[in-house]
Amino acid sequence: MTITCTVASQPIGKVKADLVAVPVFAKRVLGPGAGEVDRALGGALARFMNKAGFEGKPGETLMVPVAGMGAKTALLVGVGARDEVSAATLRRAGASIARRATSAASVATTVASAASASVAPEAAAYALAEGTALGAYQYLAFKTKGEPTKLRRVMLVGDGGSGGGKAVTAALARARVVTDAVAWARDIVNEPSLTKSPADFAASAKRLLAGKGVTVTVLTESQIRAQKMGGVIGVGQGSERPPRFVKVVYAPPGGKARGTLALVGKGVTFDTGGISIKPADGMEAMKTDMGGAAAALGAMSTLEALGVRHRVVSYTPMVENMPSGNAIRPGDVLRMRDGQTVEVLNTDAEGRLILADELAWAVDEKPDAIVDLATLTGACVVALGEKVAGLMGNDDSWSAQVQAAADRAGEPMWHLPLPDDYRKNLESEVADLRNISNNRYGGALTAGLFLEAFVDDRPWVHLDIAGPARASADDGELARGGTGFGVRTLVELARTFEPPQPKKSRTKKSGTKKKPTTTKAARR
Repeated sequence: MTITCTVASQPIGKVKADLVAVPVFAKRVLGPGAGEVDRALGGALARFMNKAGFEGKPGETLMVPVAGMGAKTALLVGVGARDEVSAATLRRAGASIARRATSAASVATTVASAASASVAPEAAAYALAEGTALGAYQYLAFKTKGEPTKLRRVMLVGDGGSGGGKAVTAALARARVVTDAVAWARDIVNEPSLTKSPADFAASAKRLLAGKGVTVTVLTESQIRAQKMGGVIGVGQGSERPPRFVKVVYAPPGGKARGTLALVGKGVTFDTGGISIKPADGMEAMKTDMGGAAAALGAMSTLEALGVRHRVVSYTPMVENMPSGNAIRPGDVLRMRDGQTVEVLNTDAEGRLILADELAWAVDEKPDAIVDLATLTGACVVALGEKVAGLMGNDDSWSAQVQAAADRAGEPMWHLPLPDDYRKNLESEVADLRNISNNRYGGALTAGLFLEAFVDDRPWVHLDIAGPARASADDGELARGGTGFGVRTLVELARTFEPPQPKKSRTKKSGTKKKPTTTKAARR
């Protein structure tokens, strides 16, 4: 389901629509277009708001009947203090409109015009369109009595629409491309694992990316073995449904790429924990353990349409972590693609094992920078909650660039450290690394340190999205279930990518043993 956002040149009272949506500032101060609604009510709008307890707080809505306008019903949308209406406020307002307008096929709105002076008209239009599309999202694939929203068209009126000219029109087109990608990521994350085997996931990715200006390569189990990916093979060997590996390459037209960005995503289609099996309570949510891969693939689908001028490559292994007679056991040793060996002390710390192979492959191809996304640790959720991702990296300028892209995209992240003192917690008695720390604390940080051992000297950022990759309830533009978190950040990062300046002497901080010279795969 796609919502089309357009610009309307008529006044809000003349636009033909099923519903008009107008902003109201804090303390019931009428925003652009709300005066028209008040006149249509004969000056009774204040009484309506007072009786309903509507105050104009962000996210508040109130339906009122109107006469003499192009619609029979108006929706009042709270946006808070006039000078504090940000892009985030408008994104939330758009989602509120979508959730209240499920029976309206078309909406005319002046809400984008309520933006504070610091928000450009095109940015206001983009935020409102993005919030509306994301707020309207529904996953009804298995609902026999689901009621899909009727909303199909949103018309922007006023300074947040026609006043912005071509820039606004372009912003609305970009919002549609990005929100379509987020919706795909949400769909594939929400899909039950029964119909989302590694092969199914790879096939879905190919369908998504067909005709999107990218080259897609899908590796089968035997080809993954040939690439010496001991982590991917090791994690996937407990399942009857063999792993896949999807590599996607985008090259801008004309062969004039301004740098190469590598995206790495965790793609565990279901995670039982393997032999170190998880508790039954909550295990159903492990169908979402491929949110990082979904975000990377969703972002790759937008690059041609958005005219990205950089080369972007994504690496997404797809595995199922299952217990069986063939599953890896605690104490087994896996050899990663770059030759380093890892002692597996907990098979439920599987995401970092497949990420190690992905990162090693990306490093071999010498990108200018790498960012990985993974629903990696419960420890990060304990530290930052369900709405904020953890950001770790080995290059301050690259970390700052990723953080800035996330801030612009409206996806909350917080920079966490990679403490040198914690590296010793990953030392193994029998291998180069152990896959979990030797104590119970700082789990998100030691997971980041583990991954850092596989990035060599490349500028790299790790995003632990275990919390925000799924939502327990509708909240703003987020919908209950898979959120598609990371797609918007990666798209913004690809659009604005600046290759980090190489450092003359970047010191690798691994705390691990020297890499062996052989890369022969060995998993026991």
